[in-house]
Amino acid sequence: MKILAVIPARGGSKGLPGKNIMDVAGKPLIAWSIDAALAAKKISKTLVSSDGEEILRVAKQYGAEILKRPDALATDNAGSEGLILHALEGERKSGNVYDYVMLLQPTSPLRDAADIDAAVAQLKSSQVKALISVYTPEHTPYKAFKMNSEGRLEGLVDNKTPFMRRQDLPKTFMPNGAIYLIETAEFEKTGSLFCEEGTVAYEMSREKSLDIDTMEDVAAVLHYFVSEEE
Repeated sequence: MKILAVIPARGGSKGLPGKNIMDVAGKPLIAWSIDAALAAKKISKTLVSSDGEEILRVAKQYGAEILKRPDALATDNAGSEGLILHALEGERKSGNVYDYVMLLQPTSPLRDAADIDAAVAQLKSSQVKALISVYTPEHTPYKAFKMNSEGRLEGLVDNKTPFMRRQDLPKTFMPNGAIYLIETAEFEKTGSLFCEEGTVAYEMSREKSLDIDTMEDVAAVLHYFVSEEE
């Protein structure tokens, strides 16, 4: 299996300016994902896609291949799908074809090489075409309400479900953004990281599912490392 790992790192960040290269536990945030991908046995190539020159410089310093992202794929509204297709197209022009493509968001620093290799092994044995890393939320969305057009509450599913016992409700999962893995041909056909024919879940703990968006998240990551050392 030839697998291309794509790490997307846009230069602009409104919540935490420059967060992709900010220091997190002794190295740039993006370096955690680069190191994990390079250490994984199942990854054939690690590619950082960015519109930021400083990000690309740091990525190259840590051993990743780099790809300058066009401005059209670096806007606030641009999704990951376009940049993945851009990366695959560039690789194909260089004579490199991959069986699978993996998206590793740099804001998930606690996802490690073991997680990557385990996810690949799980997908390989599952007989489906896609995998998404998830965690079990502390509060089930089945108990959530939404507000209707008249400003009144309605159950997200129905009006009885929010009052059911948690143990009687189906187990739910939330994507944590750490790993998306899909067969290249399937992704190029649909342009989606989710395969309607079948997508499996790679389960991670809530602690390892931390996604860096605020300074509080950075503090939580540092706390995780301290607790692991103890």
